[in-house]
Amino acid sequence: MSLDGSRKKGKKYLNVIPTDEAGFGKIVPILREYMNNKTENNPKKTIGPFKTDTTVYQTPPASGLRITWIGHSSILIEVDGKRILTDPVWGDRASFSKFMGPKRFFEPPLLLSELPPLDAVIISHDHYDHFDKDTIKYFAGSTIPFYCSIGVGQYLRKWGIIENYITEMDWGDSIMIGNDMVITAAPARHFSGRGVVNRNETLWSSFVMKGPKHNIYFGADSGWSPSFADIGEAFGPFDLTMLEVGAYGKYWPDIHMGPDHASNAHLALKGKLMMPIHYGTFNLAPHAWYEPIERLTTLAKDKNIDLFVPEPGKPTEVTGEYNSNWWKPYL
Repeated sequence: MSLDGSRKKGKKYLNVIPTDEAGFGKIVPILREYMNNKTENNPKKTIGPFKTDTTVYQTPPASGLRITWIGHSSILIEVDGKRILTDPVWGDRASFSKFMGPKRFFEPPLLLSELPPLDAVIISHDHYDHFDKDTIKYFAGSTIPFYCSIGVGQYLRKWGIIENYITEMDWGDSIMIGNDMVITAAPARHFSGRGVVNRNETLWSSFVMKGPKHNIYFGADSGWSPSFADIGEAFGPFDLTMLEVGAYGKYWPDIHMGPDHASNAHLALKGKLMMPIHYGTFNLAPHAWYEPIERLTTLAKDKNIDLFVPEPGKPTEVTGEYNSNWWKPYL
């Protein structure tokens, strides 16, 4: 089974099924919800600091799979001898401005200069909380391959990534890293745009990473979609699914899943272990900062889902069910 490529209407990319993107028509009720919000959107206690022991990277993971969660959707994945960095955001804010917008709850646990040598960087889409200009500029002139959704390459080129090291991918496209790692772009149910005038003119994607020993899935941003079952059928089962559990709200149920639908997506994907991402780092929704992970741990018990929840910045081998409960001291 293969995946269909993306579709467009004029300049705009379309989701697989009709999707309400919570556009301008919902600004007033969304703002009203934020103004009347009494939940702990930002942590009352200072989170961290977390510090990565970078000497760990001198030794390959015995299991063949090790994860360092930088925060949000930024993950250093060591899988079957390859190192892949997803949606790198080291900036202080997920915003067009350095002076306003959602501020991160804790500093990145390692400096960009402390990263081990990378085999690939994956960019799922162009939203600020997944695609940070200053972070990308750090890699300007390097020979690290960048793999991104269609249209996102224009920013990479502008920010100094060498043309020959940029590969734009449509849903269903596959590339090889070395001679034994296949990365495939897959559908997601979301939207794109870094401003008010270019909405959905670049594509958004999830990614399958299949090596000789491990098969993993990076979900990036997505609302619930029948595509999860299609991806599970075509590429599953997965040793690890990395799925967004945060930034959900009643006015945008189609573009972010939250823990309830994310756990359903994990099951549809035929996942063995589920790693929650896209939570605990930025205030992007009216729920409490800790609600997504607290809710997920309850749902996982009810649905017999094995979780993999590493502490921010701690390189952790993926060998089975694991929950660091890293957020508990800050409640």
